[in-house]
This record gives sequence, structure tokens and C-alpha cells, in this order.
Amino acid sequence: MTSVKEFRIEEAATNDDLGEGSFVFTDAYSVFDWGQMPDQIPEKGASLCAMGAFNFELLESEGVPTHYRGVVEDGDVVPLAESSRPPWEMAIDLTQVPDLPNEGREYDYDHYHDAAGENYLIPLEVVFRNRVPVGSSLRRRTDPADHGLEFESWPEEAVDLAEPIVEFTTKYEEGDRQLDREEADAIAGVADIDDLESVAREVNRIVTEQAESAGLVHEDGKIECLYYQGEIRVADVVGTFDENRFSYEGTQLSKEVLRQHHKRTQPEWVQAVEAAKAEAKQEDVADWKSLCEETPEPLEEGVLETARDLYCAGANAYTGQELFDAPPLSSAIGAVQRL
Repeated sequence: MTSVKEFRIEEAATNDDLGEGSFVFTDAYSVFDWGQMPDQIPEKGASLCAMGAFNFELLESEGVPTHYRGVVEDGDVVPLAESSRPPWEMAIDLTQVPDLPNEGREYDYDHYHDAAGENYLIPLEVVFRNRVPVGSSLRRRTDPADHGLEFESWPEEAVDLAEPIVEFTTKYEEGDRQLDREEADAIAGVADIDDLESVAREVNRIVTEQAESAGLVHEDGKIECLYYQGEIRVADVVGTFDENRFSYEGTQLSKEVLRQHHKRTQPEWVQAVEAAKAEAKQEDVADWKSLCEETPEPLEEGVLETARDLYCAGANAYTGQELFDAPPLSSAIGAVQRL
């Protein structure tokens, strides 16, 4: 299903009915759209599963429909609170994901929706931004004035936004592509783009408030949704350190730590990735990785240990539960600052 989690099907979805299955989280990680990197981060999978389950249960309690059914322990599906250990597997309702044919960088969304009917994964990612941190793509694509900010250029520190920004990107194309609202509406199919934005804003509000209660700042994130018989439901995983960016006392608490570390320590690979993506776009080629002349190197053991503590301590702090044997978040953040 993805580079960092496996996908199990117990009962396949049909045009008329949702199916049943599960996500099995792994300790793999991915940055810069590369796919699975050479290393694994111990207990990362369990931390993401626990945070995702916690957030789904929080969303459901606030009236936001989701595809979540519970976490899996010893073959049983139970609420997170009834799990005796950090979970690795999450039970979910399944929807349809039809083929998306393409010729180069041209994708046939009409084929996707003709096959999907009214039970499908909306082929969009909905991005919400509360702050513009260092490393945000918004800095490359827009100027501060575009968002009512009184800066001539982006400053070197994070910038808070008065109102969240909601954007749309592609989900199943070889590289994520920024969309204007009209194109996003067409790609969404029969799902209403205004309703999709409303769901994203509500998810953002709930995750932001939970983060604040834990002393964290929720900077940005994304959701994916399914459409089933006229209803939009939040799908995939929500509010983890892979899907969202959080910070603690000014230091990143997300996968962005690994992105920035690779930029500092493996700049040749990062530059090669950027060059390959640019060349693929110019040549109208979908598979940009085939054009990349560099591959990533493994990380040092100390970096992996720091990343493990970041994920586990962060999950403890966000959920308010001692799910993992991990140092206090302040200690984990201190180690990040020393990378």
C-alpha cells in the first residue's frame, strides 16, 4: 500500500459496500518521495499506529466520520484504551481504489471515477497549514503577501498564519502536484470540494487543540478521505509525525527532522532527487526515480536512536499516556537539537 505500512484485505469493497481490512505499520520511513529508505527506526510503526488510533477515536467523538474500526490485538479489534501494549495493526473499513491510467504525466481520472461509482478513495490529499515552518513548500511557491503577511520575503524562522490555509494536491500521481481549486474539484469526482475542505478544517481544529493541550504546536498536516454513498469519511492515518508537522519549544517534532538531517548530511542525494524530479517534469516522464543518479546512505546508529526517542516520546506527550518506554519529550528534543 505504501512504503511504510502494509495493507491487509479481509473482505474487499464493492461498488455498493465497504470492505474490511487493516493497516500493519512498520518501522520503515520515507523522505522526499523516495519510498523506503535504507534504515528502520525502532518502534516508529507502533508510535504512528497509536497516535493514529488516538486521533481517529478523538475525531469520532467529535462527530467526524472515519474509516477506523479499532486496533488489533491477538486477533481482536479493540479500542486503543483496551490494548495492553502499543499496537502495530489498525482495523479499517475499505473502499475502492481503481486503476489510474496514465500516459507520461497525463492521468485519466475519468477512468478512475467510472470504475469507482460512489464508493472510492478520493484521489486527493488535502493539506492544511497553521504556520509556515522552515522547509515548507509554501515558501517556494508563494510570497508572504499572498497570505496577507507583512514581509517582503520569507524570514528564516517559522511564521504563524492568522487563518489556516487549505490546499489540494494529487494523491496517486508519481509526484505530488499542487492543484488549483477547479482542478481539485474535477479530480474529487462526485465528492463536493467544499465539504472536503470543511472536513479538513474540522480535523485541523481538533488535532490543533489536542496538540496545544500537550504543549505542542501543530504547524501543518494533511488528510485523505473516502466517499461512500454521499458521505465523506476521513481515511488513511491522521495526526501522526509522518502526516503532520508539530513542534515543541521551537524544535521540529515530525518527520521533518529526518528531511533536514538528510539535507545537511547527504546534500548530493537530495540535490540529485530534486534534479531528477525537474528532469522528469520537463520530459513528461512519470517515473522520476529512474532518472536519479544517487541513492541514500544509511544513517548512523545514534541518529536512529534519536529518531526513535522522538517518535515515542512525542506519542506519549501527544496522547497523554505512557505508551512507550521513552525519555521525557524535553530530553528527546534536546537530542534532536544536537544532531
